[in-house]
Order: sequence, then C-alpha cells, then structure tokens
Amino acid sequence: MREIYTYPEDRVTVQERLLQMPEQSTNSSKEEEEEDIISNAIGEFGRWQLLLTFILSLVNIPCTWHIFVPTFHARERDYVCIDPLGICPTSDPCWVNQLSSNGSCLVDSNSTLRCENWEFKGKGLTITSEFNLICDRKTLINLAEMMFLAGVAVGGLVSGIISDKYGRKRTLLASILVQCTLGTLIAFAPWYELYVVLRCMLGFFSVSVVFSGFVLAIELVGGHWRTITGISYLFPVALGYCTISGMAYMLDNWRYLQLAVSLPGTLFLLAWFILPESPRWLLALGRTKEVLKILEDAARFNKKELPANLDKSLVPLANLDQQENQNVGVLDLFKTAAMRQKTLILCLIWFGVYLVYYGLVLNLGNLGGDLYVNSVLIGIVEVPAVALSILILIKGGRRWPLALTMIVSGIFAALAIPVSWISNDMQWLITTFMMTSKFCISSSNAIMPVYTAELYPTIIRNIGVGAANVPAGIALMLVPYLWELTGLHKSLPLLVISIFGIVGGASVLFLPETGLQPLPDTLDGTPAAKVSASHNGEVKKINNNHCT
Repeated sequence: MREIYTYPEDRVTVQERLLQMPEQSTNSSKEEEEEDIISNAIGEFGRWQLLLTFILSLVNIPCTWHIFVPTFHARERDYVCIDPLGICPTSDPCWVNQLSSNGSCLVDSNSTLRCENWEFKGKGLTITSEFNLICDRKTLINLAEMMFLAGVAVGGLVSGIISDKYGRKRTLLASILVQCTLGTLIAFAPWYELYVVLRCMLGFFSVSVVFSGFVLAIELVGGHWRTITGISYLFPVALGYCTISGMAYMLDNWRYLQLAVSLPGTLFLLAWFILPESPRWLLALGRTKEVLKILEDAARFNKKELPANLDKSLVPLANLDQQENQNVGVLDLFKTAAMRQKTLILCLIWFGVYLVYYGLVLNLGNLGGDLYVNSVLIGIVEVPAVALSILILIKGGRRWPLALTMIVSGIFAALAIPVSWISNDMQWLITTFMMTSKFCISSSNAIMPVYTAELYPTIIRNIGVGAANVPAGIALMLVPYLWELTGLHKSLPLLVISIFGIVGGASVLFLPETGLQPLPDTLDGTPAAKVSASHNGEVKKINNNHCT
C-alpha cells in the first residue's frame, strides 16, 4: 500500500478532520489511542463526558415536543352548523339548504349553500376550532405540519455549514434561543397564516438544535463511546413523547400547550456556562490554547493527570492528498457504477425509514384508539428500540439488522390492514401491530445514520450523508398528506407504509457490511494513511497496519 508523508504545517479541512471515524479493524486499538490525542489525554469517557452528553441529550425533549405538538393542536372536534334564520341544516355540517317561500327545506343542488358558522362540541380550544380548519379548509391542517418539516429538511443542510464555521456550542445555544422565541410567538399568533410561517421557521432551528447537540456530544467522547453516545443521544425522545401526552391532556387550550412546550427550553441557555466548545473542532482550526484549557478542566473533573508536554502534542492532523479532497463534490456520488448504486439505494432507504417512522408518529390520530394513550405507547417502545440499536452497533452488525428491522416494521403495518377489515372491536390488536412496527422502525432510524457514514469514504462522507438527507426531507414533507389517501381507500396509507418498509429493507441487502471493517478514506475504497502526533510533539506516519 502506498504511504503518504505528512507534516505539522500541512493543512487539513475541518470537515475531514471531524468526520473521520475511527477504524474498526482488529489491529487498530493502538493506532486509535495514539492518534486520538484528546481522548488519550482525558480518557474516552469519564464523569466529565457523562455529565455533558447527558445535558446535551436533553435538548431532544423540547424538539420532540415541537414536532409532535400539532397532533394535539389540531385534534379532531365534532361540530355542527349554526342554523341561522332562513336556512335549514343538512346531514353534512359543511352545507345548509335554503328555505322555500312556504318554509320548507329545498333539497335540490341549486339551493345548497356553504355553512359560514359552526359550533364545536367538547371543551378546549384547538387551531381547528379557532381558525375554522374544517370542510374546504381542512387540508390547511396538513399545510402547517408540512411547512414545519420543510423547515427541518432545509435546516438539516444549513445547520451543518453554520456549525462548522461558527462552532457547535454557539450554533446550539443560538438555535435554542431562537427556537424558544419562535415557539412563544406561535402561542400568540392571531392568524393561521402567521402560525404556518412561524412553524416553518421553528422547524429550521429545531433541527439545528438536534444536529448541533448531536455533533458536540460525539466529539466530546472517544473510541467505541462515540457509537454508544450517538445512539444514547436519542433516549430522551421517548420521554418527550410521553410527557407531551400528559401536558396536552391537562392543557386543552392549544395556546397554553404551545407555551408549555416552548418556555422550558430557555433553561438550556444556562448551559452556556457549563458546555465547552468541541475540543476537536478547535483543534482542527489550530486553536490549541483553547483546547488545552478545556482539557485541563476535563482532566480535573475526571480526576486524571494530563500527559507531560501536551501543548506540544496538540498539532492539527494534516493531509498531503489535498487535491483529491478539494476537488470532490456531489457528482462523485455518481462517478462510478458502484458508488452510483450505493447512493441511489441509500436514498431509497432514507426515504423509506423517514416515511414509515414519521408516518406512524405524526398520524396517531388516524390509527384509531386513544390519542393520548398512543402517544405514551410510542414513547415506551422507543426506549428498548434505541437500546437494541446500541447492542447491534457494538457487536458490529449493520446490514442485516437494518434490513430486518425495516422489513418487519413493514410486515406488521401490513398485518393491521386485514384486522381493520374484520372487526371494529379489535383496536387493541391494531394498536399492538402499530407499536411493534414503530419499535422496529425506531431501531432502523438509529442504525441508519451510522451505517450511511461508514459506507462513504472519508473525503466525501459529509457530502454522502447530506445527499441522503434530501430524500429524507422529501419524505418528511409528504408525511402530513399520507393519510389523505384514505379518500381513495381507508387501507391505502398503511399499505404505502408497509411497501416502503419492506422494499427499503430488502434494498439494504444490496449494500456491503461495514461492521468490524476498516473504513474507506479515498474514492477507490482503500483506507488512506493516517497521521498522529506523539506526546513529544513529533508527527508520525501511519499506514493501515502499523506505525513507523
């Protein structure tokens, strides 16, 4: 294998430094320890990392509230047309009939008029009742959620660029501040149009909170703890599903509920005094004095002594193979037949996972049963699903677990279809099938990002993962309209979910396994030589198998 000589003064891009994942070959433990100066100095995982990653994972709770709260904002309400003088009601509360001159109701089509005033049954205030999102305005309910998810799709692409330029900590806390502000403004929106615009902006910053917190969390730890931390970061999502159900049950006014999910996020602004900037990001920029200060605080908290002459060892890694790195772009994802196949299959998988996952989560009101109970159940099944994903990734499997969880999720969604035909008294069985489907797709959702990152070589890994998010964003925007297919047939939405689950899972089998395999660094699929700084400040040349 060819060897590449590198020197301290050579420049390396920030994205490549931070997105390069540790090798998983059997002889890599010594290399990882030597090349990961930060983890070697303060430990891969200690009390310092535990505290900070725990705080960072909690930002998922208000984000989960914001994405899920429209389910309760727009819950269905029975309504009747208020019968003014001169008209008479029909079986459809959206329309009324005119009265004839003798006071009888006219029933011909020419005498039918659109109702203008309605009375909503039950207690509480929803956007459905306040903004009259019924009859010909009913489709506007889906518009609000689609705009939020459109903001998520765009924000996922933009937040990574902002985070790389201005830092993880600043991006995270600025996004939290804007998220809380927008969430509060929504509670006072006097018009539906403003509600929709603010929801779109909220989606943009909510995904920035999740992304920035995730990146910072995994950059604070080292070794196999990156995998554990990356998956464990999702655990509070389950708590978010469960708690918002209780909040919505107690607060039947959508404006009060919106304030309840927005204001608690301001507490995370206090994290400015606790959270550090990512030492790996700072090191990639050559800001070694700031890195050393963070490592001193971390070592003190972890009760660990820093290595001698650490300041001389904090040399940003370099790479002489810059021309290849600088010339890569989106077109490289389709440059060869193998890369083209990999990219297209991953796009299908990401589309399928997001359509199935959010198709179940955001359409609880259409699945039957009690909305509040279903909300708690999807939170409960999320916990073991994420825990199972950690075990799978640690053991090294990616391909078969991702394929099976997607396929089984699609199968259980399909099983609910004939049950709904047989009897209306078997809602418990439908709910069981749906929660099993949600359990499986939650595991898929946790495995998929790790698998995708491992399939692409280092120099285009960020581009590859970003490209996979494009079809995921399209799926997100389609999800609110998924249940509109019931107008064609009541079973069609679940049929679509099951098809994409099964087909997406089967397509995984056309991809290679990445668990316990060296990660490719170059476009030809070979691991490039690596470089590390020793504790005396010298830079060593490392090939794929040994140090020299």
